[in-house]
Amino acid sequence: MDHLRSLRYFLVVADELHFGRAADRLGIAQPPLSQRVKRLEAELGAKLFERGRRVTLTEAGEVLRAEARDLLSRWDRMTALVAKAERGELDSLRAGVPPELPGRVLAAILTKFAEECPAVRLDLQELTTAEQARLLADRELDAGLLQLPVDAVGLELGPVVDTPLGVVLPRDSPLARRARLTLADLAGEGLVHAPRAAAPGSYDTLLRTCWDHGFRPAAIRHARNPEFVLGLVLAGHGVAFEPGARKEPRVVWRPLEGEVLRARMAFAWPSTTPHPQAATLAGIAAGVLGDDGVSRLVPPPQGPRPWDVFYERS
Repeated sequence: MDHLRSLRYFLVVADELHFGRAADRLGIAQPPLSQRVKRLEAELGAKLFERGRRVTLTEAGEVLRAEARDLLSRWDRMTALVAKAERGELDSLRAGVPPELPGRVLAAILTKFAEECPAVRLDLQELTTAEQARLLADRELDAGLLQLPVDAVGLELGPVVDTPLGVVLPRDSPLARRARLTLADLAGEGLVHAPRAAAPGSYDTLLRTCWDHGFRPAAIRHARNPEFVLGLVLAGHGVAFEPGARKEPRVVWRPLEGEVLRARMAFAWPSTTPHPQAATLAGIAAGVLGDDGVSRLVPPPQGPRPWDVFYERS
């Protein structure tokens, strides 16, 4: 605890760059503050401040400031969670899901989670993968259903749901006469897809796979809402890739040979001081998403292996 107090004192001095003003903020005398900072420097074996006409941070002090803020933030969150758990107040789990998640899947996750954790309210928000990654890093979300791969650190990953994608195209398209298609068959077509900013990793992976298999879209139209995607496909602006057939008579869904395009999703949550029910939600969601007859569950990567490398190899 004394070390945590020393770090808090250090951060105030680092903010003020003046020992007198820092002591006033802390409500202590300046000499004890100076002595505590000196003891911290001795313990770390590094000079944290240049003390001259002006107080400035050394390079070691800059490093400690960033690390101390993160450490104290995690400590404060941990103590708050422990206190809430002791009082029985952990009644809400804030989770993000992508906007295109089907309503029946959303309902099944909510129902099963309510059965498994009746005392915890599941607060779901419609958010893109990029938005979720940012909010998870800021600890404003407890869990998020991410489209993979994701460039993120400090997160635990639950079971990965791997789903083959097929092609959605107008019913009057000549390609609709075929039972199955290859990506090369789509040459000359445009593509309707969510914008890259929503999920950069999955966007880049999909386009790279298309190019590698002979489909370089003539144009790419971006659409977030599934109905907007449908409208653009019907208007002849391109094909779309989706996991299953739509209940819409004006379009058809055709599988791709070799299932070369796949969507991968998983719930993720902060690896430090996670919400106690985050892993439970991840398991429930994986079970619901994987119960469609075509998807499969892939174990999350173990150890320090980067996520993008894992997904390219599996």
